[in-house]
Amino acid sequence: MSRPSAVGLTTGNAPLPDFPQLRTCPYQPPPGYRDLRLTEGPVVRARLYDGRPTWVVLGHAVARELLIDPRLSSDWGRPDFPSPSPRRKAIQKSTMLIGMDPPEHSAYRRRVIPSFSVRRTRELGESIHRRAGELVDALLEQGPPAEILRGLALPLSSHTICAILGVPYEDHAYFEEQSAMLVSSQVSEEDATGALMNLRDYLTSLVDRKEKESEPGEGLLDTLVHKDLADGSLSRDEVIGLGIILLMAGHETTASMITLSTFTLLQNPSQLEAFRNDPDGAGPAVEELLRYLSIGDVAMRIAAEDMTIGDAHIKAGDSVMLSAAEINRDPEAFEDPDVLDLGRGARHHLAFGYGVHQCVGQNLARAQMQSALTLLFSRIPGLRLAVPAEEVEIKPAQSGVQGIYELPVAW
Repeated sequence: MSRPSAVGLTTGNAPLPDFPQLRTCPYQPPPGYRDLRLTEGPVVRARLYDGRPTWVVLGHAVARELLIDPRLSSDWGRPDFPSPSPRRKAIQKSTMLIGMDPPEHSAYRRRVIPSFSVRRTRELGESIHRRAGELVDALLEQGPPAEILRGLALPLSSHTICAILGVPYEDHAYFEEQSAMLVSSQVSEEDATGALMNLRDYLTSLVDRKEKESEPGEGLLDTLVHKDLADGSLSRDEVIGLGIILLMAGHETTASMITLSTFTLLQNPSQLEAFRNDPDGAGPAVEELLRYLSIGDVAMRIAAEDMTIGDAHIKAGDSVMLSAAEINRDPEAFEDPDVLDLGRGARHHLAFGYGVHQCVGQNLARAQMQSALTLLFSRIPGLRLAVPAEEVEIKPAQSGVQGIYELPVAW
């Protein structure tokens, strides 16, 4: 029989629960996580798709402790590094930055940080807001029904990451398609690997073109090519690898957040009304939506050495998975965590991670969400779902980014 404790273990002969588990509501964590945290504690045992046991972290305080613990490795290149799905396993060895440990990770991160700084976000703010307005105008011109993911969220996030990286926006449809295959659990390992190769080929060609330009452009790739590649401090493969992870991560997550936030606000009319009536409250509202939705549900780690957290004795080589969705619903960290309260001030959520791997693009994500949501709901006050909420399809649990496939709306 299981025993509750400050940090609990699944004991007895009962089969380990699966991880990850399916959301049954687009904006609620998988209900099984809540049951585990309440009965077992903030660190529990579960089982991955391949039968491998894993530790699953469900508590906010423990997560903050573990995310800065150097004994937990993020090195995706390790042959025993765990994965939540075979598709993720197939592609994670070929990605960079996220799947590295310091000091190697720190060296790469220093190169990209200036392109995602508060200053750079402010410089791009007007462009982001203008593009969001153009996309909302296009929705109005088209007339109902419309679809939020492809009509607003994806084009806005692609526009922004193209500006950051120096990727031609006219190519956005291609890399959106390839990135979607990388994070979709509906494609095979072979197709996911093929999409990764297609992105690599695309960026290889782009780097070749930039290398031939006499003057660098303003994008991060331009800087990497004309400075770091030119002086030999980065190889061509390293420049391309950084481009892949930033291009892939830079638009899919934000697009999903904008789409799912729209759905969530439409399902919470009192909070939507509060949002409309307080334009100055967009910042705190976005933080609450980030906490409440936590779409980057799974952070993966492996123990590099033995460690003890409460009653959990984690051995070197053990898999450790952190569920942001449940961590950000911990009542020890947030009062009434299942209540969407746009005025609560939820800045200490872990939706962007914590520690050295905290998301470099978080300022840009906030700027895009604020512009998209404020313009959408102010210019289309009668916005509503065009289908019953029950028909909105949730992405499977193994998706790299949680969310919904499409959001049909009318007004």
